Amino acid sequence: MQIYRTVFKKDIICEFAIPEKKSNKVIILAGGMPTVPSKKERIEKLCKLGYWIFFPRFRGTWESSGKFLQKSPHLDIKDVIDEIHKPFTELWDNKKIKIQNPQIYLIGTSFGGPAVILNSKDKRVKKAVAIAPVIDWTKDSKVEPMNKLGRFVKQAFGQGYRFDMKNWNNLAKGKFYNPITEIDKVDAKKLWIFHALDDDVVPVGPTINFAKITRCKLTLIKKGSHGICKTVLKKKKYLRAIKKYLN
Repeated sequence: MQIYRTVFKKDIICEFAIPEKKSNKVIILAGGMPTVPSKKERIEKLCKLGYWIFFPRFRGTWESSGKFLQKSPHLDIKDVIDEIHKPFTELWDNKKIKIQNPQIYLIGTSFGGPAVILNSKDKRVKKAVAIAPVIDWTKDSKVEPMNKLGRFVKQAFGQGYRFDMKNWNNLAKGKFYNPITEIDKVDAKKLWIFHALDDDVVPVGPTINFAKITRCKLTLIKKGSHGICKTVLKKKKYLRAIKKYLN
């Protein structure tokens, strides 16, 4: 399967894949952080379900320009939604592509979870799936406390993530990109969250509380820790269930 590239808003680099059969169904993936942008297997698996797949790099990360966390990352996903409704260019062949009446679905993992949750109220979004999402940045992780994580990302990923500690600290204070304080942006009827009870990276407690408040669909998995970010999109039983839900 060929994976292509485009650029949205002149600064968001985005990989995308085209389904074999004609389709107007589109999944936008919002990835975790920190991670490396090598999601070929994930893109291919989802594309084979009959969807266009778009995997953007958040502004200020990897190939995309700008500063990471200068504004809420969910706005990057919103900009991608805007651009998919217009003609866009495949960069290698300079070919113009237009998806007629795109039907937008969102899937976010870990750090990308809030991006899909906070875009669920967008009328253009049909459904959203969040896997092990961060619900409340003020509830620190035992494994990845925010102060330690910020320093680690700068040291270990270099220019892969370009941010100021001031903006990182705003994230840690829950000032933005924080679903628990932005429930007005959530459409719980469109939202399905997966979380493992033994997640030691992103605590499950805030997710359970969030689901009680919003009454969104919630699936709790007994074991798998934060690794469910990978396994949920690999295992056939979950893929079948997600496809049924999206349809």
